[in-house]
Amino acid sequence: MAENKIKAILFDLGETLINFGKMDIAALFTEAGRLSYAYLKEHAQPVPSFRRYLWSNLLSIRLHSLFAGVTGKDFDSLIAIRKYGIRKGFDLTDQQWNRINWCWYKPLRDKATVEPDIQTTLTKLQQAGVKLGIVSNTFVNSNALDRHLEEEGIIDFFPMRIYSYQFSKRKPHKSIFLAAANKIDTPPENIMYVGDRIDNDVKGSQKANMIPVLKTAYTNKNKKIPPGILKIDLISQLPDILNEFNS
Repeated sequence: MAENKIKAILFDLGETLINFGKMDIAALFTEAGRLSYAYLKEHAQPVPSFRRYLWSNLLSIRLHSLFAGVTGKDFDSLIAIRKYGIRKGFDLTDQQWNRINWCWYKPLRDKATVEPDIQTTLTKLQQAGVKLGIVSNTFVNSNALDRHLEEEGIIDFFPMRIYSYQFSKRKPHKSIFLAAANKIDTPPENIMYVGDRIDNDVKGSQKANMIPVLKTAYTNKNKKIPPGILKIDLISQLPDILNEFNS
């Protein structure tokens, strides 16, 4: 049995480690646009009208997303933001570009919650000798995501983080899971993958020969769950599940 023990646990980000819930995308996008627009105005950048600014950025995201859907590779939000700004004649430092990227993410961050005992749970997993990491599909640049994890007080638990825009393929392609296994230096069969999506997380990790765990979320409500899949409602259930596997 020893060779089948869980030696690492990888997590999805949204609706797994961090909960956002159902969102009013249009309202969030408009709020993010206002924050970034105000920052640009404050720094005397040659922005167009707010309406034009908002629609130009919306069109850019939709085009990038369509291309990502065809290629299977996510785009980098910071690169997209900088390309737009350079075309418009913005003159910003690297730190200011990162701040714009954060402005676009902040309304989502403000909506987010984590389990109140998340740090205790992750500490228990680490004390059990398990490596922890993150593998997430996202186009949001790591500058914003890592800042969010830091603000939640959990970034140090995850020295290994793979965001799909940094990789050639996104979930459910098994290559991103295998790359994570290699990076965390653990055979896939000794890795548990926790996520909220049946298509991306459960099926993707199964292809890579990992052990999937499905976390309850609105994203899988009323979905048909493949037989034999472990299910949890809270991340805090994982230490007990780990003990059962490794006992």
